[in-house]
Amino acid sequence: MSPVHRLLVRVLPLLLSALLAGCGAPAARDAAEGDVREAVAAWSRTPPAQLAGIPLEGWAYEVSSVRRYGERATARAELRYRLTGYDTAPAGSAREVLLSRDGADGTDGGRWRVTGDRAAPGAPPQLWDQGRVEVVKGAHALVLGVGQSPQTLSAVAAEAERAVPAASAAWPREWAGRVVVLVPGSLERMAQLLGRPVVEYRGMGAVTTGRVGAAKAPADRVVVNPEGWAELSAAGRGVVLTHEVTHVATRAATTARTPLWLSEGFADWAAYRGGTTTARQAAPALGRAVQRGELPAALPADEAFAFGGDPEALARAYEGAWLACRLIAAKWGDATLVRLYERAGREPLATALEETIGGDLPGLTLAWQAGLREELGGE
Repeated sequence: MSPVHRLLVRVLPLLLSALLAGCGAPAARDAAEGDVREAVAAWSRTPPAQLAGIPLEGWAYEVSSVRRYGERATARAELRYRLTGYDTAPAGSAREVLLSRDGADGTDGGRWRVTGDRAAPGAPPQLWDQGRVEVVKGAHALVLGVGQSPQTLSAVAAEAERAVPAASAAWPREWAGRVVVLVPGSLERMAQLLGRPVVEYRGMGAVTTGRVGAAKAPADRVVVNPEGWAELSAAGRGVVLTHEVTHVATRAATTARTPLWLSEGFADWAAYRGGTTTARQAAPALGRAVQRGELPAALPADEAFAFGGDPEALARAYEGAWLACRLIAAKWGDATLVRLYERAGREPLATALEETIGGDLPGLTLAWQAGLREELGGE
């Protein structure tokens, strides 16, 4: 037998064994992955204890991938759930589920069990990741809080109960007429929930989440900044919450076309509507600018509403937007302002203005500037 033949006799059985072992490995891996998926499915049939009291439905984890590390595994999954009576479509959350396998011998016969659950890397946490959730439910509002006193959550719920009818009165169109309010334990935890830097929310009372123009989507969440909320007066809290609830009410009519001066100004108009607050009282930053001779040359641009910059400039943008919507309602009527909002979300602003107030943007701007001089000018 030649040396080559002797080499082949020795090597071929080894190659065949390796090939057969390789063919069996995927089957073993698939079986183990199936066991992990089944363990996640069994565990996720019951929501965690810290969610007790929250009206939930459709709670499920859909596993997309599994990674094993010996007797431990990590499953990437998408959590789907609805808040009963509030969400018209499932809310989603990217999660990481941690598992370990029972049995010290490390055999494949050991059972997998879930040992932990957290937000996936890069995904914002859910409120319950921050602690046990306390629930206050009213006729119009569902308030969920972590790390807050019962008195604080009850006070937020009371404001929300008043805000929903106020928003409905300003926006006489069909909407859910209900709101979900989240109250985290701190400004930092609020920023975590929203997945944004803390600086963007410092000094704010609340913000609203949601996708513009969405017909079938999870309900918007109004997220309260507990630090900013604590600094507000009773009247200020009512204004802030009505403003945010109005964003919820108008969501379906709001699109990328809607100028921010109109969406933010309308929300403030709804919040101040029917009250006795004057322009000087509610627009101090803009009043100071006008009195310095710095009359705005145009209605606030979208970029003027960005947070994290000059707070005085941001205040002027909101105040100017409110006074523009207040002017339209006073001169052409509340119903005209509502129609303008609807049309501006689906057609060019120039067309919407022509079809509602019978004018154009330069004409509206001149009327707005005249109102600023009259109401805010002088001492």
